[in-house]
Amino acid sequence: MSLIQTLRGTGVAVVTPFTADLQVDYTALEKVIESLIAGGVEYIVTLGTTGETPVLETAEKIDIVNFTMDKIAGRIPVVVGIGGNNTAELIKDLHKYPLNKAIAVLSASPYYNKPSQEGIYLHYKALAEASPKPILLYNVPGRTGRNMSAATTLKLSTVPNIVGIKEASGDMAQCMTILRDRPSDFLVVSGDDALALAQLACGMDGVISVAANAYPAEFSNMVRTCLSGNFAAAKTINDPLIEAYELMFAENNPAGVKAFMAEKGLLENYLRLPGVPLSQPLQQAVKLFLSK
Repeated sequence: MSLIQTLRGTGVAVVTPFTADLQVDYTALEKVIESLIAGGVEYIVTLGTTGETPVLETAEKIDIVNFTMDKIAGRIPVVVGIGGNNTAELIKDLHKYPLNKAIAVLSASPYYNKPSQEGIYLHYKALAEASPKPILLYNVPGRTGRNMSAATTLKLSTVPNIVGIKEASGDMAQCMTILRDRPSDFLVVSGDDALALAQLACGMDGVISVAANAYPAEFSNMVRTCLSGNFAAAKTINDPLIEAYELMFAENNPAGVKAFMAEKGLLENYLRLPGVPLSQPLQQAVKLFLSK
Protein backbone atom coordinates (compact mmCIF):
# COMPACT_ATOMS: atom_id res chain seq x y z
CA MET A 1 0.00 0.00 0.00
CA SER A 2 1.34 3.45 -0.93
CA LEU A 3 1.84 6.17 1.68
CA ILE A 4 -0.99 8.24 0.20
CA GLN A 5 -3.34 5.28 0.72
CA THR A 6 -2.01 4.53 4.20
CA LEU A 7 -2.47 8.12 5.39
CA ARG A 8 -5.83 8.66 3.71
CA GLY A 9 -8.44 9.51 6.34
CA THR A 10 -8.05 10.88 9.85
CA GLY A 11 -4.74 11.41 11.58
CA VAL A 12 -4.73 12.91 15.07
CA ALA A 13 -2.18 15.37 16.43
CA VAL A 14 -2.05 13.82 19.89
CA VAL A 15 -1.96 16.02 23.00
CA THR A 16 0.62 15.50 25.75
CA PRO A 17 -1.15 14.97 29.09
CA PHE A 18 0.54 16.31 32.22
CA THR A 19 0.22 15.50 35.92
CA ALA A 20 -0.40 18.18 38.57
CA ASP A 21 3.39 18.61 38.95
CA LEU A 22 3.64 19.04 35.16
CA GLN A 23 5.38 15.77 34.41
CA VAL A 24 4.30 13.78 31.35
CA ASP A 25 1.29 11.68 32.38
CA TYR A 26 1.94 8.38 30.66
CA THR A 27 -1.12 6.72 32.20
CA ALA A 28 -3.34 9.36 30.60
CA LEU A 29 -1.39 9.21 27.35
CA GLU A 30 -2.09 5.49 27.11
CA LYS A 31 -5.78 6.17 27.77
CA VAL A 32 -5.82 8.77 24.97
CA ILE A 33 -4.07 6.42 22.53
CA GLU A 34 -6.55 3.62 23.27
CA SER A 35 -9.47 6.04 22.86
CA LEU A 36 -8.19 7.09 19.43
CA ILE A 37 -7.69 3.53 18.23
CA ALA A 38 -11.11 2.48 19.54
CA GLY A 39 -12.60 5.52 17.80
CA GLY A 40 -11.33 4.30 14.45
CA VAL A 41 -8.78 6.92 13.48
CA GLU A 42 -6.44 5.88 10.68
CA TYR A 43 -3.15 7.08 12.24
CA ILE A 44 -1.71 9.38 14.87
CA VAL A 45 0.90 12.12 14.92
CA THR A 46 3.06 12.16 18.02
CA LEU A 47 5.09 15.28 18.91
CA GLY A 48 2.97 17.56 16.76
CA THR A 49 2.64 21.14 17.96
CA THR A 50 -0.68 20.19 19.60
CA GLY A 51 1.48 17.98 21.83
CA GLU A 52 3.07 21.14 23.30
CA THR A 53 6.43 20.22 21.82
CA PRO A 54 7.94 23.69 22.36
CA VAL A 55 7.85 23.04 26.12
CA LEU A 56 9.10 19.45 26.06
CA GLU A 57 12.72 18.51 26.69
CA THR A 58 14.52 16.38 24.10
CA ALA A 59 14.67 13.40 26.47
CA GLU A 60 10.92 13.68 27.08
CA LYS A 61 10.23 13.74 23.36
CA ILE A 62 12.27 10.61 22.79
CA ASP A 63 10.49 8.88 25.69
CA ILE A 64 7.08 9.89 24.30
CA VAL A 65 7.91 8.47 20.86
CA ASN A 66 9.13 5.20 22.36
CA PHE A 67 6.11 4.93 24.69
CA THR A 68 3.69 5.67 21.86
CA MET A 69 5.25 3.10 19.56
CA ASP A 70 5.21 0.48 22.31
CA LYS A 71 1.56 1.05 23.19
CA ILE A 72 0.34 1.19 19.60
CA ALA A 73 2.35 -1.92 18.76
CA GLY A 74 1.79 -1.61 15.03
CA ARG A 75 -2.01 -1.39 15.23
CA ILE A 76 -2.10 1.91 13.31
CA PRO A 77 0.66 3.97 11.64
CA VAL A 78 2.53 6.66 13.56
CA VAL A 79 3.89 9.92 12.14
CA VAL A 80 6.49 11.77 14.24
CA GLY A 81 6.57 15.56 14.38
CA ILE A 82 10.04 17.06 14.03
CA GLY A 83 9.92 20.75 13.18
CA GLY A 84 11.66 24.00 14.04
CA ASN A 85 13.46 27.02 12.72
CA ASN A 86 17.08 25.77 12.82
CA THR A 87 17.65 23.62 9.75
CA ALA A 88 21.00 22.24 10.85
CA GLU A 89 19.66 21.27 14.29
CA LEU A 90 16.62 19.56 12.73
CA ILE A 91 18.90 17.45 10.56
CA LYS A 92 20.59 16.24 13.76
CA ASP A 93 17.17 15.54 15.30
CA LEU A 94 16.20 13.36 12.33
CA HIS A 95 18.97 10.99 13.39
CA LYS A 96 18.51 11.48 17.15
CA TYR A 97 14.84 10.52 17.46
CA PRO A 98 13.66 6.87 17.30
CA LEU A 99 12.07 6.81 13.85
CA ASN A 100 12.55 3.17 12.92
CA LYS A 101 8.85 2.38 13.49
CA ALA A 102 7.51 5.67 12.13
CA ILE A 103 5.84 5.85 8.74
CA ALA A 104 6.78 9.50 8.10
CA VAL A 105 7.96 12.77 9.66
CA LEU A 106 5.68 15.82 9.84
CA SER A 107 7.75 19.00 9.86
CA ALA A 108 6.26 22.45 10.43
CA SER A 109 7.57 25.29 8.30
CA PRO A 110 10.15 27.44 10.12
CA TYR A 111 8.60 29.90 12.56
CA TYR A 112 9.71 33.41 13.56
CA ASN A 113 12.59 33.59 11.03
CA LYS A 114 10.02 34.47 8.32
CA PRO A 115 12.22 33.05 5.54
CA SER A 116 11.60 33.80 1.88
CA GLN A 117 9.93 31.19 -0.30
CA GLU A 118 13.38 30.15 -1.49
CA GLY A 119 14.50 29.77 2.11
CA ILE A 120 11.49 27.55 2.87
CA TYR A 121 12.21 25.47 -0.24
CA LEU A 122 15.90 24.97 0.62
CA HIS A 123 15.04 24.20 4.26
CA TYR A 124 12.72 21.35 3.30
CA LYS A 125 15.02 20.12 0.54
CA ALA A 126 17.82 19.78 3.11
CA LEU A 127 15.53 17.90 5.50
CA ALA A 128 14.35 15.56 2.76
CA GLU A 129 17.92 14.72 1.78
CA ALA A 130 18.83 13.95 5.41
CA SER A 131 15.69 12.20 6.62
CA PRO A 132 15.53 8.41 7.02
CA LYS A 133 11.74 8.68 6.63
CA PRO A 134 9.46 10.45 4.12
CA ILE A 135 8.73 14.09 4.92
CA LEU A 136 5.27 15.65 5.20
CA LEU A 137 5.33 19.43 4.89
CA TYR A 138 3.24 21.46 7.33
CA ASN A 139 2.07 24.93 6.36
CA VAL A 140 0.52 26.78 9.31
CA PRO A 141 1.15 30.52 8.79
CA GLY A 142 -1.04 31.51 11.73
CA ARG A 143 1.66 30.07 13.99
CA THR A 144 4.82 30.44 11.90
CA GLY A 145 4.33 33.97 10.61
CA ARG A 146 5.02 33.02 6.98
CA ASN A 147 2.75 31.33 4.47
CA MET A 148 4.24 28.66 2.23
CA SER A 149 2.81 29.54 -1.17
CA ALA A 150 1.11 27.07 -3.46
CA ALA A 151 4.01 27.51 -5.90
CA THR A 152 6.54 26.54 -3.21
CA THR A 153 4.46 23.54 -2.13
CA LEU A 154 4.20 22.32 -5.71
CA LYS A 155 7.93 22.85 -6.27
CA LEU A 156 8.63 20.78 -3.15
CA SER A 157 6.17 18.08 -4.26
CA THR A 158 8.70 16.95 -6.86
CA VAL A 159 11.61 16.70 -4.39
CA PRO A 160 12.51 13.07 -3.59
CA ASN A 161 11.42 11.97 -0.09
CA ILE A 162 8.79 14.73 0.23
CA VAL A 163 5.46 12.93 0.02
CA GLY A 164 2.72 15.31 1.13
CA ILE A 165 1.53 18.33 3.06
CA LYS A 166 -0.65 19.21 6.01
CA GLU A 167 -2.12 22.44 4.67
CA ALA A 168 -3.44 24.78 7.37
CA SER A 169 -3.32 28.17 5.70
CA GLY A 170 -7.11 28.49 5.73
CA ASP A 171 -6.86 29.87 2.19
CA MET A 172 -9.29 27.83 0.10
CA ALA A 173 -8.01 29.26 -3.19
CA GLN A 174 -4.46 28.23 -2.28
CA CYS A 175 -5.68 24.76 -1.31
CA MET A 176 -7.52 24.32 -4.61
CA THR A 177 -4.45 25.36 -6.59
CA ILE A 178 -2.36 22.74 -4.79
CA LEU A 179 -5.03 20.09 -5.36
CA ARG A 180 -5.32 20.98 -9.04
CA ASP A 181 -1.61 20.81 -9.80
CA ARG A 182 -0.14 18.26 -7.35
CA PRO A 183 1.44 15.01 -8.53
CA SER A 184 -0.95 12.06 -8.23
CA ASP A 185 1.12 10.48 -5.46
CA PHE A 186 1.42 13.65 -3.34
CA LEU A 187 -0.73 13.53 -0.18
CA VAL A 188 -2.71 16.66 0.73
CA VAL A 189 -4.49 16.71 4.09
CA SER A 190 -6.30 19.46 5.95
CA GLY A 191 -4.97 21.03 9.11
CA ASP A 192 -8.16 23.00 9.78
CA ASP A 193 -10.87 21.02 11.56
CA ALA A 194 -13.53 23.64 10.89
CA LEU A 195 -12.78 23.68 7.15
CA ALA A 196 -12.16 19.96 6.75
CA LEU A 197 -15.50 19.04 5.21
CA ALA A 198 -15.20 21.75 2.55
CA GLN A 199 -11.57 20.89 1.84
CA LEU A 200 -12.38 17.19 1.51
CA ALA A 201 -15.06 18.16 -0.98
CA CYS A 202 -12.34 19.95 -2.97
CA GLY A 203 -10.28 16.75 -3.12
CA MET A 204 -8.11 16.56 -0.01
CA ASP A 205 -7.11 13.08 1.15
CA GLY A 206 -7.93 13.49 4.83
CA VAL A 207 -7.22 15.55 7.92
CA ILE A 208 -4.63 15.73 10.67
CA SER A 209 -7.04 16.77 13.38
CA VAL A 210 -6.98 18.39 16.81
CA ALA A 211 -10.69 17.90 17.51
CA ALA A 212 -10.46 14.14 16.97
CA ASN A 213 -8.54 13.91 20.26
CA ALA A 214 -11.92 14.49 21.91
CA TYR A 215 -14.20 13.15 19.16
CA PRO A 216 -12.31 10.33 17.43
CA ALA A 217 -15.31 8.25 16.32
CA GLU A 218 -17.45 11.16 15.14
CA PHE A 219 -14.66 13.00 13.36
CA SER A 220 -13.11 9.99 11.64
CA ASN A 221 -16.57 8.82 10.56
CA MET A 222 -17.25 12.25 9.08
CA VAL A 223 -13.97 12.12 7.14
CA ARG A 224 -14.60 8.60 5.83
CA THR A 225 -18.11 9.62 4.78
CA CYS A 226 -16.65 12.55 2.85
CA LEU A 227 -14.06 10.33 1.20
CA SER A 228 -16.85 8.00 0.08
CA GLY A 229 -18.47 10.97 -1.68
CA ASN A 230 -21.54 11.27 0.57
CA PHE A 231 -21.16 14.90 1.60
CA ALA A 232 -24.77 15.33 2.68
CA ALA A 233 -24.39 12.54 5.23
CA ALA A 234 -21.00 13.93 6.30
CA LYS A 235 -22.62 17.31 6.93
CA THR A 236 -25.09 15.76 9.36
CA ILE A 237 -22.14 14.37 11.34
CA ASN A 238 -20.14 17.59 11.16
CA ASP A 239 -22.89 20.08 11.98
CA PRO A 240 -23.10 19.19 15.72
CA LEU A 241 -19.31 19.58 15.98
CA ILE A 242 -19.12 23.12 14.58
CA GLU A 243 -19.66 24.73 17.99
CA ALA A 244 -17.05 22.39 19.49
CA TYR A 245 -14.50 23.56 16.92
CA GLU A 246 -15.26 27.18 17.81
CA LEU A 247 -14.84 26.55 21.53
CA MET A 248 -11.63 24.55 21.05
CA PHE A 249 -9.86 27.31 19.17
CA ALA A 250 -11.39 30.38 20.85
CA GLU A 251 -8.35 31.01 23.08
CA ASN A 252 -5.51 28.60 22.44
CA ASN A 253 -4.62 25.18 21.13
CA PRO A 254 -4.27 22.76 22.91
CA ALA A 255 -5.99 24.45 25.87
CA GLY A 256 -9.35 24.10 24.14
CA VAL A 257 -9.16 20.44 23.24
CA LYS A 258 -7.62 19.59 26.63
CA ALA A 259 -10.64 21.19 28.30
CA PHE A 260 -12.94 18.89 26.33
CA MET A 261 -10.79 15.85 27.08
CA ALA A 262 -10.66 16.67 30.79
CA GLU A 263 -14.44 16.89 30.92
CA LYS A 264 -14.58 13.49 29.21
CA GLY A 265 -12.22 11.99 31.79
CA LEU A 266 -9.32 11.33 29.43
CA LEU A 267 -6.74 13.50 31.20
CA GLU A 268 -6.18 16.17 33.85
CA ASN A 269 -6.46 19.74 32.59
CA TYR A 270 -2.85 20.88 32.90
CA LEU A 271 -0.59 22.74 30.45
CA ARG A 272 3.00 23.91 30.78
CA LEU A 273 3.66 27.63 30.68
CA PRO A 274 3.29 29.74 28.69
CA GLY A 275 0.21 27.65 27.94
CA VAL A 276 -2.61 27.88 30.48
CA PRO A 277 -6.04 26.23 30.73
CA LEU A 278 -9.07 27.97 29.29
CA SER A 279 -10.49 30.98 31.10
CA GLN A 280 -13.28 30.12 33.50
CA PRO A 281 -16.10 31.54 31.32
CA LEU A 282 -14.94 29.52 28.32
CA GLN A 283 -14.48 26.40 30.45
CA GLN A 284 -18.09 26.81 31.56
CA ALA A 285 -19.15 27.16 27.93
CA VAL A 286 -17.41 23.85 27.20
CA LYS A 287 -19.25 22.19 30.10
CA LEU A 288 -22.55 23.62 28.89
CA PHE A 289 -21.90 22.40 25.35
CA LEU A 290 -21.08 18.89 26.55
CA SER A 291 -24.13 18.81 28.81
CA LYS A 292 -26.32 19.36 25.75
